[in-house]
Amino acid sequence: MSNLANAHLQSDLDVAPLLLAAHILRTDNEALEAARDLAAAAREHAARRDQQRKLPWSLIEQFTRSGLGSISIPREFGGPQVSFVTLAEVFAIISAADPALGQIPQNQVGILNLISSTASQSQKEQLFSSVLQGWRIGNAGPERGSKNTLDLKARITADKDDFVISGQKFYSTGALFAHWIAVKALNDDGKPVMAFVRRGTPGLRVVDDWSGFGQRTTASGTVLLNSVRIDDELVIDSWRLGEVPNIQGSVSQLIQAAIDLGIAREAITDTISFVRERSRPWIDARVERNSDDPYVIADIGKLKIELHAAEALLRKAGRVLDEVSAAPIDAQAAARASIAVAEAKVLSTELSLLASEKLFELAGSSATLARFNLDRHWRNARVHTLHDPVRWKYHAIGTYRLNGTLPARHSWI
Repeated sequence: MSNLANAHLQSDLDVAPLLLAAHILRTDNEALEAARDLAAAAREHAARRDQQRKLPWSLIEQFTRSGLGSISIPREFGGPQVSFVTLAEVFAIISAADPALGQIPQNQVGILNLISSTASQSQKEQLFSSVLQGWRIGNAGPERGSKNTLDLKARITADKDDFVISGQKFYSTGALFAHWIAVKALNDDGKPVMAFVRRGTPGLRVVDDWSGFGQRTTASGTVLLNSVRIDDELVIDSWRLGEVPNIQGSVSQLIQAAIDLGIAREAITDTISFVRERSRPWIDARVERNSDDPYVIADIGKLKIELHAAEALLRKAGRVLDEVSAAPIDAQAAARASIAVAEAKVLSTELSLLASEKLFELAGSSATLARFNLDRHWRNARVHTLHDPVRWKYHAIGTYRLNGTLPARHSWI
């Protein structure tokens, strides 16, 4: 049995996927080149994987082996600590080829930032070292049936020198592929903490029951925890982060905006290709090619302009995060980061939806045929952009610019 097949089998048995040696990238350019290589491999069968709900195991292994999983680890712990500009572009490149592949490790970036901000020195050394060696981190934060996304029912209780955690999670992106599963729960004082559970720990079960119509191959399903015992050294007091100004939400949102930008890029690329190569012009246009229709030409121009604007805002947001993270973070600096990323997120959200819809309007009826599977762009955009409502981004930006009101402090702004 091959290593990759064995890894998939092991995941179904709720033990850790095989650990394969990971390269450590050293420069931003190396990270971008690794992302381009991965995107080239991912693009080849992306449409088929979506149609068949085939999980991208070999590509996730390539992501890890290439060193992309550790590009945000601080240099003092042996990581490359690439710029936020580069980090965003890496995810945009991968997500253009396959946004499900881009989403699987998105939470790992946010969690690594949380470790940097709140973990003890020994926790940082252990967790960062493991990721540099090829360990992956999956998410087990959100729950269903609660009053909002911050409301937690999962509980972690002190038991002698360890902790015991029980609960049920959903939208657990990355958990099926992970060696560490980062679980959010309330401690005995009712405060949120994050526990790092090794895959294969007794009482832990990961269920691949994600059935969303978009982002089909993220395996963002259920994590069940039944009296799972955890070493106290693997529990981080994440509640401390909420007591000080920080960029945790901005980092998370930057990656989400990058994924949506990637979807928009590929939708526009596929639109142009289909219009040039396959679609027929409308009779009233009186042209030989659909690509000579003046209305089609104008719409492609508008899409390209908006794409370039979205790319510029994402780069700007990355630069702001680079500047803010390089100095002590106060409330004003944290707000500046949040607003810069929110502006990028608004445009990338709206463009990913617009571009994936315009594809059919401009390319015509034949573009809807199942063999092309071009509807995956809209399905992926619609599902991924539901992580947080853009209407509240407009509100945060408006009240900040108009009244100087600082944005909320959580992972969605």
